[in-house]
Amino acid sequence: MQYALLFYAEPGLAESLSAEDLADAQAEYAELAEDGRFRDCARLLPPESATSVRRSGGRTLLTDGPFADTEEVLGGVCLVEAADLDEALDLAARAPLLRLGGTVEIRPVVRS
Repeated sequence: MQYALLFYAEPGLAESLSAEDLADAQAEYAELAEDGRFRDCARLLPPESATSVRRSGGRTLLTDGPFADTEEVLGGVCLVEAADLDEALDLAARAPLLRLGGTVEIRPVVRS
């Protein structure tokens, strides 16, 4: 089954890291990407680069920035292939983001 790992962190986390800590985290992510269960991963640009689309009264409304104003923002997403939730949890637990204070949300992917 596929699971989405959604990576959340406070804005500016990467910029607040020392060059050594950032290099270590990037190396750990590269190692994770080599695990055959990781299907695809993408880092997102900051929330300021987002455009939100809504429908209201039959009109399409565009808003610069994210829809929700939260302390943590979605910074990336990975699709993984795991036998069950426990295996997906084990994969998520390897993310360096966790030791840096971020959160990894896990959701099953539904294919129709």
